[in-house]
Amino acid sequence: MAKRRHALQNTADLALNRTFTMPLHRQLYDRLRHAILSDQLHPGQVLPSTRALASELGISLNTVNHAYEQLCAEGYIERRVGQGTRVACDLPETFSLPKGVPQRNTAPDESTHAPLFLSHLGEDLTRQAPVSSIQTYRRPTPPRAFHTGTPDLRAFPFPQWNQVAAHCARSMPRNMANYQEIAGYYPLREAIAIHVSITRGVHCQAEQVIIVPGAQTALDLAARLLLNPGDLAWMENPGYLGAQHALLNAGAQLAPIPVTSQGINVEIGQKRYPQARLAFVTPSHQFPSGITMHLAQRVALLQWAKQANAWILEDDYDSDYRFSGRPLDALQGLDLAQRVIYIGTFSKVLFPALRIGYLIVPPQLIPPFLALCSYTHIHVPILDQLTLEAWMTKGYLLRHIRRMRDLYAARRALLIESLQQEVK
Repeated sequence: MAKRRHALQNTADLALNRTFTMPLHRQLYDRLRHAILSDQLHPGQVLPSTRALASELGISLNTVNHAYEQLCAEGYIERRVGQGTRVACDLPETFSLPKGVPQRNTAPDESTHAPLFLSHLGEDLTRQAPVSSIQTYRRPTPPRAFHTGTPDLRAFPFPQWNQVAAHCARSMPRNMANYQEIAGYYPLREAIAIHVSITRGVHCQAEQVIIVPGAQTALDLAARLLLNPGDLAWMENPGYLGAQHALLNAGAQLAPIPVTSQGINVEIGQKRYPQARLAFVTPSHQFPSGITMHLAQRVALLQWAKQANAWILEDDYDSDYRFSGRPLDALQGLDLAQRVIYIGTFSKVLFPALRIGYLIVPPQLIPPFLALCSYTHIHVPILDQLTLEAWMTKGYLLRHIRRMRDLYAARRALLIESLQQEVK
């Protein structure tokens, strides 16, 4: 009996590139699908067996099988016992590619792309440098000294955390698998309200606490909600780049205000930019100088915000760590006019991958903030919230903070001693 001839007499067009990140079976799928849609392979034509094609291309049998199975599942080919594999007579596409259209390259080719039309925000984001943390945490890296914003994860009690998380997962009611409160798990909001009132002098109710996926999300939400494009915003100079990007992405014009030994210079801000609509500050531990804003500057900033009907974003990112004296209470605790939006995070005190931060907003801002959250992240994953709430209410958080304070204080003392000895 004559041997049946398959349609692919020349497999050179199917050559695969092992340097691409795209898997080989996906490359083979793309090439065969393109050949079918561009009419290089006609309906009813016989394709080589998986074993023969694997041999010709120098790839594994499983690779060819995966590609054929995907094509078969999508209706491009038919596989029948005793009849081999054929191009389907009724293709799933309602159109075919014109003959002569070049095969889709599995590697990016900018020359074939249509012009990239984006919004002004999209264009600005394209021009910005990539966010360093995304690159840094793509794969595990050895600890690096003086890496800002990262706690010592080697000292975190992960076995204890995992035990609490496992208990929460086992005991979680079924109704918690559904959508939850936009503002976050209420017991966690209560725990946060108690914690910041005791440790930071913040005045709030649990209803004012809104759980978000980290402080950067809080900055983005606040900037978009409180500013119109073109509005002026005071920004500490030098200051936190994450806050600068959040304000710029909201369309704000940055008004750089110098930082002195007493904190942000409110007097210069009032003289140069009296019409500003918002001020971003890190009063407890200015980033990156480490200065604590003096009480006189805090009072002046609050008076300006009240008179100018402006808002203050207070980023209290690492106030749990102080090694001498009692820290000044948060700016929010001094605010009688309800102009301060307080931002906190657990990334510095626990671990960054937790991605839980929070906003404490004046009562009149609760509805608009929740409305905006409903169109962005809806709510933070509930199991993480349950675990953190249990961690806080069982006293693990305060114990961990005390241990880390001692550890960081000892390292700080060692660094100071070494600098005094070596730098003369």
